[in-house]
Amino acid sequence: MARCEVCGNEYGMSFEVHAQGAVHVFDCFACAIHRMAPICEHCRCRIIGQGVEVEGHWYCGAHCSRAEGRVGIVDKV
Repeated sequence: MARCEVCGNEYGMSFEVHAQGAVHVFDCFACAIHRMAPICEHCRCRIIGQGVEVEGHWYCGAHCSRAEGRVGIVDKV
């Protein structure tokens, strides 16, 4: 069993996420999202979907990127 790095739960079905040379251990996807998901630089929500990156800045969508003065980003529907 491994201990979740977010909540501390020891769980027999924990899993590892390997990212950028680091290994993270979680007991559920909610904890993995809490630790790993980027945060929108405008509304501060966790970006669970694809989001948009503009010049090294992350936003949950085109609306938030435009609110921060970024141009040329369009949400696909």
